Amino acid sequence: MSTDPNTSNDPLVTTDWLAARLADPNVRVVDMRGYVTTKQVEPGVEEATYRGAPDEYRAAHIPGAVYIDWTLDVIDPDDPVPVQIAPPARFVEAMAARGIGDETTVVAYDHMGGQFATRLWWDLMYYGHKNVCVLDGGWNRWVNEGRATTDVIPTYDRAVFTPKIESSWRATADELAGRLGRSGWQLVDARDAGQYTGARRRGPRGGRIPGAINLPRELFFAEQGGFRSTDEIARLLAERNVAPDRPVTTYCNGGVAATVVLFNMYRLGYRDLTNYDGSWNEWGGRLDLPVE
Repeated sequence: MSTDPNTSNDPLVTTDWLAARLADPNVRVVDMRGYVTTKQVEPGVEEATYRGAPDEYRAAHIPGAVYIDWTLDVIDPDDPVPVQIAPPARFVEAMAARGIGDETTVVAYDHMGGQFATRLWWDLMYYGHKNVCVLDGGWNRWVNEGRATTDVIPTYDRAVFTPKIESSWRATADELAGRLGRSGWQLVDARDAGQYTGARRRGPRGGRIPGAINLPRELFFAEQGGFRSTDEIARLLAERNVAPDRPVTTYCNGGVAATVVLFNMYRLGYRDLTNYDGSWNEWGGRLDLPVE
């Protein structure tokens, strides 16, 4: 595999691949570690807290890695819906200040190579930067294999990052509402079964967006960490009648876990992919929108 992971159809890279490129000035490793924690506030109702893990990064990280806080650095602080993708100027600043330019290969990792890493993958794809991949197994695998870590915070020269928004990657609530009931597209709910059925809820309403099928993000994780093989994922999607030749829109609670589904579909060659960024945090709170 060359420095550009997209010479392969699979934007998932191994720890061996990354270890061989840590000294490459055109590769920027990004630590995306963070958390979503939940607590029950009443029977059947939970509340979520979003936070980054900057202290963990400062304590130890992959050599040369920069840190992005998924709850602060690449979100829109003025949007009433939590953790919506940052507007262009804010996103450009986050990339440029970390030495991520138009020609940079970005390798994102989190604790397991999961939803925060795939969220940055989606962020960059939305902004037209396709030279981005995810580290399979993430931080946990890197450490378990005994690979080098450091507490040295690197500095890089400011880079030129040019945003080229590809709007098809992101759906608004009104756009999604306009598609409901139409044939020829597929709506995927990446939340767990309890939230999908309405047995548990966050916010004022439980349930799901009408017509959505349930593909919890956990289905894509391998038992040993990282993601399942493309063959396993292809079988998973076939069992649920998700077709690669039809457009797919995904959602979850905050547009983050949904990117796990998008990333793994992209690995299989799906290309007509959209994330409803507002997801249930927005939809559930808008009483003008239907649920089932």
